Amino acid sequence: MRHLLLECPFARQTWHEILSWLWMTTAGPSHEDSLMDWWLQARQNTPTLMRKGLASIALLTPWMIWKQRNECIFEGAQPLVQVLVSKIKEEAKQWARAGAHGLRVILPPTWDVH
Repeated sequence: MRHLLLECPFARQTWHEILSWLWMTTAGPSHEDSLMDWWLQARQNTPTLMRKGLASIALLTPWMIWKQRNECIFEGAQPLVQVLVSKIKEEAKQWARAGAHGLRVILPPTWDVH
């Protein structure tokens, strides 16, 4: 689980792409971190207004990595970072539309979710 969500190059690149897209100043999880350790540190270093959005991304990103893994194993999908990043972006937009107000704060202004 640790390798899949945090350590493998695929996951690390996915985290980097998503956090960069959101202009988050926190780095993605590192090899030393558990997801919880990373979350606690990232939350502390994130402005209060952005914390709920970070919380949503901290749940959404591992969930989508897990779903991608299942697609690769059970459906023969290819693990492509850019495809997964696009799916995460679209899912984040849907979450924001459904009421995840914290995501509305951190989504780039070009993403109209209102």
